[in-house]
Amino acid sequence: MDEVNLGLYFLSEVIGTGMLILLGAGVVANAILVKAKGFGGGFLMINWGWGLAVFAGVLVSVYSGSILNPAVGIGLLIAGNITFPMFLIATAGELVGAFLGAVLAWAAYRQHFDEEADPDAKLGVFSTGPAIRSYGHNLITEIIGTFVLVFVIFAFAQWGDVEVGTPGGLGPLTALPVALLVVGIGASLGGPTGYAINPARDLGPRIAHALLPIKGKGSSDWGYSWVPVVGPLIGGALAALARPLLSLG
Repeated sequence: MDEVNLGLYFLSEVIGTGMLILLGAGVVANAILVKAKGFGGGFLMINWGWGLAVFAGVLVSVYSGSILNPAVGIGLLIAGNITFPMFLIATAGELVGAFLGAVLAWAAYRQHFDEEADPDAKLGVFSTGPAIRSYGHNLITEIIGTFVLVFVIFAFAQWGDVEVGTPGGLGPLTALPVALLVVGIGASLGGPTGYAINPARDLGPRIAHALLPIKGKGSSDWGYSWVPVVGPLIGGALAALARPLLSLG
């Protein structure tokens, strides 16, 4: 692995994750906040919006390898693609970027937050929540969804010469396949929990929800907040451990 400028590495993850959350939280706001032009657009609109958010985030964070997700990062760490300091710096950048992206999404839709009476809808723009609250089942759903994400990302790496997570080159980990993968996971496995599949995607915006002066916002649901952090980290680690199965035959 070539020498990495850790400052640029951090900044790349901030920019990429910030773009991801700005557009991802933005499509949720457009679909569920009253008086937004996309109000009532539905779950598939949200799925596609998040997929395109990933597309944009990957494109603007090439230097760091467009990790954008601590669950992907822990998979890359276990697989030996990145070092532990790189994992920590990437994760810090992702949390900062996720927080900033959520703040910008709120700023874009601030009047619509003021018009929205339902505090659950306001929180739903920022973070995920279960359709049926059952922490054990919700955790399993997040583990499975994130396993699919990271395992298939590793599968992309089998189709090219550049390792996933190598700064300066995406190789087969291009923006479009990852974007379509996220759309597919959301459409297939997103129903029970809203498919965080990314600890930074949920935790950074949840912190923003807690800190921002949002009219009538209600609780940030910290009781559930561990599920979209722990589940994806377990799923990413399991995908890395299962990576050798991709080389069979």
